[in-house]
Amino acid sequence: MSLEAAAVTARGGFACMFSSSEEYETALIIQRRAQGRYDQRRTRWPAIMFAGCAMMVLGTVLLFR
Repeated sequence: MSLEAAAVTARGGFACMFSSSEEYETALIIQRRAQGRYDQRRTRWPAIMFAGCAMMVLGTVLLFR
């Protein structure tokens, strides 16, 4: 009985925890985020670019009106 349990345990050591590479990548990203490797720095460039483009469109509309 003990020998069978040891054999099952030994075989389980060779098995992969993940059933697909997608699961592995997801777990890896979650672990790295928890470590703080992917810190998200907030930048204002998208908002500034949007405002600039909106002003250009508004200027063009007013110019040709």
